[in-house]
Amino acid sequence: MFTKEELKQYNRHLILDKIGEDGQLKLKQSKVLVIGAGGLGCPILQYLTAAGVGTLGIIDEDVIDQSNLQRQILYSFDDIGKSKAQTAKKRLSRLNPFIKFNVYKERLTKENALSLFEMYDVIIDGSDNFATRYLTNDAAVLTNKPLVYGAIFKFEGQVSVFNYEESATYRCLYPTPPKPDESPNCSEIGVLGVLPGIIGSLQANEAIKIICGVGEVLTNKLFMFDTLSMRQMTLKFERTESAEVEQLEDDYDFFCGIKTAEIEISLVELEAEKEKYNLLDVREYWERETSHIGGQHIPLGELSVRYKELKHDKPVVVYCKSGIRSKAAISFLKEKNVDMICINLNNGVG
Repeated sequence: MFTKEELKQYNRHLILDKIGEDGQLKLKQSKVLVIGAGGLGCPILQYLTAAGVGTLGIIDEDVIDQSNLQRQILYSFDDIGKSKAQTAKKRLSRLNPFIKFNVYKERLTKENALSLFEMYDVIIDGSDNFATRYLTNDAAVLTNKPLVYGAIFKFEGQVSVFNYEESATYRCLYPTPPKPDESPNCSEIGVLGVLPGIIGSLQANEAIKIICGVGEVLTNKLFMFDTLSMRQMTLKFERTESAEVEQLEDDYDFFCGIKTAEIEISLVELEAEKEKYNLLDVREYWERETSHIGGQHIPLGELSVRYKELKHDKPVVVYCKSGIRSKAAISFLKEKNVDMICINLNNGVG
């Protein structure tokens, strides 16, 4: 049951109709895994910690960067360079000392997903890339766990619940992944700082509803919200054959087109033999002014009218911040049958 201190901590839930002591006990006995401790993960973790979820798993291999502070409100300037997962646990433990945190300072992979998911009652996806979303969906289906989904793009966000009581799954909504250059992440295009707070809070709300068995869970529906117009829309969709998953993909990066058969080179490899290549920077002008590794500079948006300026005497290494725009540039050059060897700088210049 509850200690005297817990009764004080959860008073507003205990006196709340439809939650009460039974609901709070369900929260205390529940185990929730949150994938990602970034923009979405921060509000998810904060509200589930405050709500009294008994065990919270936090999986994130990333460290805190200064650019995160605009929206990842669990962290401070002094935390730059520290583990997100470990720092989140430290902050959250001060908010609620009555719950257990399991910290995984690693990436979610096909090797660890199934064993991790088996340990939890609810999975919440706070990731920011399609490879992790498809992996999360498939692992949730194979372990029969409800999955609370959230995604953000510039000023817009969406929320849904998958695989709950035989509902539709992420693959029912998105049977195939988009091309890498069709849906860049926030490090490429930016995001409104308050948006993850809104969407992450809605994800936490869905998790609480699932655990306590209250309200109408957002299954077979996609909730969409636009911060600029304050418009919201809920789209209905159905479970399809795509929901059936027999096993995990061999390589989710390859499945999502992030890893391709194209020639790639790492920054370390490039710097060791830089004289062998021409370089093409396809980032924006302000990015170029901040830092660069040399070469021609033609922003991706100008490449269609300036590609004839490229030098052909050596293989060209195309680079951007993360490797997404450079892939799009190479695809364009191939479509134009440009007579040169194009090599992608894997993971960009950071």
